[in-house]
Amino acid sequence: MHEETSLTVGRVKRVLTERVRPAIHSARIPLSIAVHALPGEPIPAAEGLALEYAPFHAGEQWGPAWGTTWFRIRGTVPAEWAGRRVEALIDLGFDVNMTGFQCEALAYRPDGTPVKSLNPRNQWLPVTERAEGEEDVELYLEGASNPVLLDYHPFLPTQEGDILTSSPEPLYRVRHMDLAVFEPEVFELSLDLEVLLELQAELPETGPRRMRILQALDDALDVLDLQRIVATAGDARARLADVLAAPADASAHRIAAVGHAHIDSAWLWPVRETIRKVARTTSSMTTLLEEQPQFRYGMSSAQQYAWMKEHRPEVYTRINAAVAAGRFLPLGGMWVESDTVMPTGESLVRQFSYGQRFFEQEFGIRSKGVWLPDSFGYSPALPQLMRRAGFEWFFTQKISWNQRNVFPHHTFDWEGIDGSRIFTHFPPMDTYNSQLSGMEVAKASRQFKENRRATMSIAPVGWGDGGGGTTREMTGKASRLASLEGSAQVEWIHPDEFFDAAKAELPDPAVWVGELYLELHRGTLTSQHATKATHRRAEQALIEAELWASTAAVRLGAAYPHDELDALWQQVLLHEFHDILPGTSIAWVHREAVAVLSQVVEAASAIASVARAALAGSGDRDIVFRPVHTPVGGAGALGAAAAGSSSEDGAAAAGSSSEDGAADRDETRVTLTDEDGGFRLTNDLVTILVSADGLIVSAVDLATGREAIPAGKPANLFQLHQDFPNMWDAWDIDGYYRNRVDDLVDVSSIAASLVDGRAEVVVERSFSQSQLRQTITLEPGSRTLLLRNRIDWNEAEKLLKLAFPLDVFARETVAETQFGFQRRVTHVNTSWEAAKFETSMHRFVLAAEDDGFGVALVNDSVYGYDTGRESSGDEATTTVRLSLLRAPRFPDPDTDHGVHEITVGLVVGADAAIATAEGQKLNAPATVVRGDHGVEPLVAIGGDGIVISAVKLADDRSGDVIVRVYEALGRRATGTLSVGFAHAGIREVSLIEDELADPRTGGALSLRPFEVRTLRIVRA
Repeated sequence: MHEETSLTVGRVKRVLTERVRPAIHSARIPLSIAVHALPGEPIPAAEGLALEYAPFHAGEQWGPAWGTTWFRIRGTVPAEWAGRRVEALIDLGFDVNMTGFQCEALAYRPDGTPVKSLNPRNQWLPVTERAEGEEDVELYLEGASNPVLLDYHPFLPTQEGDILTSSPEPLYRVRHMDLAVFEPEVFELSLDLEVLLELQAELPETGPRRMRILQALDDALDVLDLQRIVATAGDARARLADVLAAPADASAHRIAAVGHAHIDSAWLWPVRETIRKVARTTSSMTTLLEEQPQFRYGMSSAQQYAWMKEHRPEVYTRINAAVAAGRFLPLGGMWVESDTVMPTGESLVRQFSYGQRFFEQEFGIRSKGVWLPDSFGYSPALPQLMRRAGFEWFFTQKISWNQRNVFPHHTFDWEGIDGSRIFTHFPPMDTYNSQLSGMEVAKASRQFKENRRATMSIAPVGWGDGGGGTTREMTGKASRLASLEGSAQVEWIHPDEFFDAAKAELPDPAVWVGELYLELHRGTLTSQHATKATHRRAEQALIEAELWASTAAVRLGAAYPHDELDALWQQVLLHEFHDILPGTSIAWVHREAVAVLSQVVEAASAIASVARAALAGSGDRDIVFRPVHTPVGGAGALGAAAAGSSSEDGAAAAGSSSEDGAADRDETRVTLTDEDGGFRLTNDLVTILVSADGLIVSAVDLATGREAIPAGKPANLFQLHQDFPNMWDAWDIDGYYRNRVDDLVDVSSIAASLVDGRAEVVVERSFSQSQLRQTITLEPGSRTLLLRNRIDWNEAEKLLKLAFPLDVFARETVAETQFGFQRRVTHVNTSWEAAKFETSMHRFVLAAEDDGFGVALVNDSVYGYDTGRESSGDEATTTVRLSLLRAPRFPDPDTDHGVHEITVGLVVGADAAIATAEGQKLNAPATVVRGDHGVEPLVAIGGDGIVISAVKLADDRSGDVIVRVYEALGRRATGTLSVGFAHAGIREVSLIEDELADPRTGGALSLRPFEVRTLRIVRA
């Protein structure tokens, strides 16, 4: 029996591959070809069509890396083809295994109408459904000769990832450009054979259904004349009709198929190429929608729609029409499919607000769910943010990539740090690039964790990452799988419909609490530090620009720069895409990212500077503008006052402070003394001992007498690891990296001094191929020892850590995330805990004992850390190590090479409130402006634990003031929002400023742990 089955399967595979598929196009004639190779960047389609073209022939080479070549192809349909469907067959030199990762093209008609894309799995263009004979054919192809960077072994270093270093030699050779007759019956036979061949492989080995399919396949091939495929295809299909007509079982799993082309907004190609990828893919998809009435195609990312509107209006017209028809589905409600671990809470709010605003303005719709199939782990702050932004569901699949632990659910409620829950689904196919293969369909049925209570899962169907989308082969398979015995049932469904049905099936789903940690791609928290550091500065610069521009608008009647701020935010949001901010794109992408984000910092800083200058007026006093307020005792103002004035330390507020009164204040002194060959730095809060080799050997909190550094285990220890993961260089840190480490204790020089009232120790070190200069600073009245590091990094396949052994028995660490923090245990009792050997933070991580004494590490630009616990006799200590720099070689062989400035603060005697405040202070320092007077804050908050996240004018341009607050310490908080300008009331709105059905009103605040609230203050 087994031998018979093997013979049938082998026979079908060979006939399908060697005879049937090649016969889908029968008669063929070559087209005449002419070309124009552009010397530089792409040009608009209208210009491309008007170029001068030179003769070209099949077999010739074309296309240097990142080049653009326009092809003009012409021909005449033979008279004998009258009545037949005619297509153009184009092979630009494709490798069929590399869809989206090599050359591609978009075809145009002579009038500039886009037709569809050409790629390795989509090599045809429609010419005419029913030829008349002797009609002329003319088409234009905008060919993109993108280099293959992700080859069969995808991790080889290459300089082809930047146009500045790529080769000018042509990469591709045109194989053919032909006119051909399309044979629909042969095409349908190919799909019949493929679907049945794949289905039988998933059925019980000797079961009756499999046996009957195998017999039908043999019967079909017995009547198929291999020399007359076209003439006998119908007879072969007739032999398969009965097994294809057998309906699915009543209990068969149901698959909600959604056409899909996960197009990375940048990755192994620059942003400018993504714009063309979107144009190519959406042109193909709108063409397929016209040909397949049941098909539905979904695309996320408002940014990609906005690109089409701006750069490819001829494509956008077709998209708009298909959206209006309900066939082309805007998904996700975000500006891009962003990383969700590293952006601030305000950035995630803007991802939602800008995404939903664009969809509503352009199409009159809102997304009901967040579509994020491929981001590298998901913050536990997300459930609340999604719910408060008005979303009802969340979709991803990336957690299926876990190295160690299998996630226990596919459809479930996900609970975040504040207790909010969002209905969530992971596709049991474990892919966002489904081809609807028999293996994938069977896997979905077999793996679905909720099979006992639910019947449905999602399948995103189409070539993705580099684009391409759904093919006519996939839609053909879907039609056969609509109801087929032995298979799950497949139907094209809007994700909203799926989630409505899934909720009805699972009214009380299982709950997953906390972060969705991806047990893979841990290196994304560290790779490409310059991108991450510049992005963080851009986020803060925009938040400050909004604050001071709002204050100037309300206080002075100044114009609020809505359009400029929108444009700047959109640049930041784009660069939060999950292959840009995580540092996993080619060199070209990161070179441009740093340049663009630096421009954002400059422009946002200019907006803030102009507003501050106007607010301070003319004068020669120092006016201190404070852009944050802390959760500690209601201290800190989001406003401005004369330095040293009493208003400088008033209630937590949004406003400034002058030198007046400075002489009356007690100035806390810092002392610097030599001790044991090193240096002791002391102020009224802490005393720090730095050894002769620049390590911190003691850090004492003077109020309690507690020592923070364990004896014999110095902190501030740089450690260099070999870092060569098994796969995915820029993405991964594998656990075995810890097996080899070099402690960097050698000192080139060390010197100490008192500078402007603060103590400084400067340490220089050389190691491997790199150098670093560290300035250790203790300021008056501060419990934070600042470590300013300037690192000239020239390593390959290395990881640089900064270690802090702490004399703290911490059962868990507390790491800042958006609008709060997350707790992580420091033990590894289970495989889930052991897998979290590299985890994320924002501005601080805190290790504290049960009695409240703790030590925090704050930073200005890093996101990854690890923890360990050691016990020696009756003493237990905790080590926290920050990940500073990496040096992977793929996809950017020079990742992080160059000079980086990274500041870390050791906060002695910290709790969550102090850690939050110190992190804020480091990342958003006060600005001193020469002027005449301070500025009363627009709003002030009384109440511990409540933090103001943003002050801005409303998106609807009404002039109303929006204030976002959150509870930062993980406990219930009450307070009062005081308004410092004439207003007509305060009411709560959604996270994206929508009106609520029953809003809370007034300035009295009562917040649950980590609750985020958005308040609209109506201007009088």
